[in-house]
Amino acid sequence: MTKSVANLALVGFCILQVMSLLLPQANARAFLVFGDSLVDNGNNDFLATTARADNYPYGIDFPTHRPTGRFSNGLNIPDLISEHLGQESPMPYLSPMLKKEKLLVGANFASAGIGILNDTGIQFLNIIRITKQLEYFEQYKLRVSGLVGEEEMNRLVNGALVLITLGGNDFVNNYYLVPFSARSRQFSLPDYVVFIISEYRKVLRKMYDLGARRVLVTGTGPMGCVPAELAQRSRNGECATELQRAASLFNPQLVQMITELNNEVGSSAFIAANTQQMHMDFISDPQAYGFVTSKVACCGQGPYNGIGLCTPLSNLCPNRDLFAFWDPFHPSEKASRIIAQQILNGSPEYMHPMNLSTVLTVDLMT
Repeated sequence: MTKSVANLALVGFCILQVMSLLLPQANARAFLVFGDSLVDNGNNDFLATTARADNYPYGIDFPTHRPTGRFSNGLNIPDLISEHLGQESPMPYLSPMLKKEKLLVGANFASAGIGILNDTGIQFLNIIRITKQLEYFEQYKLRVSGLVGEEEMNRLVNGALVLITLGGNDFVNNYYLVPFSARSRQFSLPDYVVFIISEYRKVLRKMYDLGARRVLVTGTGPMGCVPAELAQRSRNGECATELQRAASLFNPQLVQMITELNNEVGSSAFIAANTQQMHMDFISDPQAYGFVTSKVACCGQGPYNGIGLCTPLSNLCPNRDLFAFWDPFHPSEKASRIIAQQILNGSPEYMHPMNLSTVLTVDLMT
């Protein structure tokens, strides 16, 4: 090989090295998270609320082994999606550390206890209702604009991946909270579902109007099968019928509403994730997924460890990977990994109109 050819090869190698370093940044996209405790990664730690996960043993399997405000023994679904994207998780919007280049990674606006309706979770006092989360989104856009200019901000927001998780609390912490809640006196269950779907539609349309163009919308899990409901409503470990009925009414109507919204905006802006089915897979056959139980929470007390909150005084299982549920309401990190995997690669039964891997591929080509 001549010296000039060798030099050319060296230059080519250097260019490839530089490109390999720059490509992840070029392909990086902001990640914006909205919703409730399933996706909250610490906002409620900054609020005077009872809906918080800032005590041991929350976070026992997190890299720092400390509570982070996530309602998990370790990572939650937004963390696992970020992991797949090869990015750090977006920080809680209320964190004073979320500034400068951290804003370009995205932001997590989620707050435990909230629902589609503003009267959901009122017992938790000071939480970030979805209307406020959308106000914070507008504020976030202004902050990013001040950092990189309006044109680049619009590009970042239009290109962002957005995740929203709402609905479960509108049943568990509203309609079914007490024997006769205000909402259950106002609406029959089918009418209530129609009402909250129509309210959810307004939320999603507002997100689109604010610039969101790729929004993952998760349905509710099988609410009647969580340890908290088994403890209160189950005699022999069977899922609570009425809450299961609520989930079976809500989730198909959510998919239908998302299809209509996509037709209205003329694109596949909204992606529906069938998290009810994703959960039911390992609730129906926990052993197939390496769990010893999908009925008993790892951390809690009372029947099925489903009573009260997870605290330092609770029963605590030694191996969290053997339990589908971490606490009375929330999946363990291992269960969240199964759900995240289905969001990424699931068939049309789980993801409509396409899974996240397809979304990422399509967006890379356009």
